This record gives sequence, structure tokens and C-alpha cells, in this order.
Amino acid sequence: MAQMTPAEMRAAAEAALTPLGRKRIRLLAELDKVEEELKPLVGAALRVEVPERRIAELTALARGTVRRIKESGD
Repeated sequence: MAQMTPAEMRAAAEAALTPLGRKRIRLLAELDKVEEELKPLVGAALRVEVPERRIAELTALARGTVRRIKESGD
């Protein structure tokens, strides 16, 4: 087997990363959409006094994110 040049090794590494990288980018975009959909639901839960900790448990949102939603009035 012939030895690969550094450029060929970089190209092979990029080719290996690309499919999972694209999948991750797609999933992050989907997650952003879900988080936008959650904001009004989190706001409604906060208004009826569901604890921030419980909201975080149910949604996997960080407690800081829940607090930011609370502060923004969503």
C-alpha cells in the first residue's frame, strides 16, 4: 500500500468527519426549533408555579435557560 501524503490524510479525515458533522448540524437546527416551541410552554408553566427545577427536569433545558425565559416574559 502506498503511503499517503499529508494532504491526502487531511482529505481522508475531512471525508470521515463530513457525514456526522452534517447530521449534527441538522440536529442542532432541529433542537433550536424545538427550543423556540418550548418557550411559551415554559412561560405558561412558570406562571402556574411549576418550579424551575421541575421544568428543567422535564425539558432538559438548563436552569439558566429557564430563568432567561422567565425574565423575558415568554
